[in-house]
Amino acid sequence: MPKKPHLSITRPRSRLKKRYVFALVLVPLTAVCISLGALYWPKITHKLHSLRVAGSIDSSRGEATFPQIDTTNLHLTRQKIISLAKTEFEAQSAGTKFSQGVREAWCADFVSWIMQQAGAPLKNPHTGGWRIPGTFTLREYYEAAGRFKPAGSGYQPRPGDVAIYRGSPVFGDHTNIVLKNDDGVLTTVGGNEANRIRVFVNRDKRYDGLLGYGVLAE
Repeated sequence: MPKKPHLSITRPRSRLKKRYVFALVLVPLTAVCISLGALYWPKITHKLHSLRVAGSIDSSRGEATFPQIDTTNLHLTRQKIISLAKTEFEAQSAGTKFSQGVREAWCADFVSWIMQQAGAPLKNPHTGGWRIPGTFTLREYYEAAGRFKPAGSGYQPRPGDVAIYRGSPVFGDHTNIVLKNDDGVLTTVGGNEANRIRVFVNRDKRYDGLLGYGVLAE
């Protein structure tokens, strides 16, 4: 009589054990992925946003000379800000001068350095230092200090105020210092504009993306 073929049968307990082990590995791994996604997704989207607007940023060299500004009736600190900005515009120093040697996008470093040298230092809410290297934190600082004036609020910026932008067709995500306000035509000076310190006159009044202004405590 022929023998019946032997059938291999997987035991239910063995299957359950494998599924249990798989779940033990999968659940923590999923949790880690979700946590990392929540942590880095804002940074990723911000980077993508920056790349998207970068193609339209004005890369002209701006004004050849620093404008004449009547500082007679300005607060002493504002006078110092204008004077320092003029000196640095003429010197065209490297960005690392303002970033404490760190190689990075340095527009906010330039603003921080000018303010510190003028005797009105900023205070980084995360480190406590005078240097604020990013525009998001810069706005956070001014808002917490009660010194942020949103665009469209009716506030007229003055020489020495700090303009902050996001997605501007002229500047991208950026910050610079107001030099003049001639009937809504702003003249600004900023670091890391076209890879230099630039004076720019916004003759076309392209203010899309202008978030507002950080003002001095006077």
